[in-house]
Amino acid sequence: MTELRALVFDFDGLILDTETPEFGAWQDVFGQHGVPLVAAVWAHVIGSTDHGWDGTNEIALATGLAVDRDEVKARWRVRHAEMLAREVVRPGVVELVELAKARGLGLAIASSSPRAWVQGHLERLGLFAAFDAVATGDEVERTKPDPALYTLAVQRLGVPPASALALEDSPNGIRAAHAAGLRCVAVPNDVSRHLDVSAADLVLDSLAELDLDALPPARSGS
Repeated sequence: MTELRALVFDFDGLILDTETPEFGAWQDVFGQHGVPLVAAVWAHVIGSTDHGWDGTNEIALATGLAVDRDEVKARWRVRHAEMLAREVVRPGVVELVELAKARGLGLAIASSSPRAWVQGHLERLGLFAAFDAVATGDEVERTKPDPALYTLAVQRLGVPPASALALEDSPNGIRAAHAAGLRCVAVPNDVSRHLDVSAADLVLDSLAELDLDALPPARSGS
């Protein structure tokens, strides 16, 4: 079995549940226009910035009415900030980071979000210094499900893909990790648990359940 040398974390939805506030805020704004927004519609947005989805356009299409896009986005930003402020680090994250450091494993972030967003939150949470490498969406041409972010992350760690384990919460992230040659453990959040994450090598309810001594085997051909 290939020796585990690194863990590569997604950020949004895995370390900090930013996805539930983002989705919930859009649900509230859609509801104010009498338009439902369900998880199945939101699914392709999670884990990527290349989805092309625009909530203001969707509201305009659904209602057939002119929409003040600036006003809609302003209301979304206010609601999103309120909901995000209540979120804390997801269970098991800090303990897993500490265990990985104690074992001498490399630690990286592979996130479709911009660097300022990821680094800002990690610093606020006191976690940024723990990571040896960070790869973000503003550094690659295509974000997840494209493998570029994971390829960049393992390159910066100096480890082969087969020796790294990706930690994800969404189908887009799982596809990206596998395409880059990494094994992938999925830990869905309140939004992504409604999506199909069965392609992951292992699915857990919490990172607190992850046993580094009982991981799925390295992916064939990687």
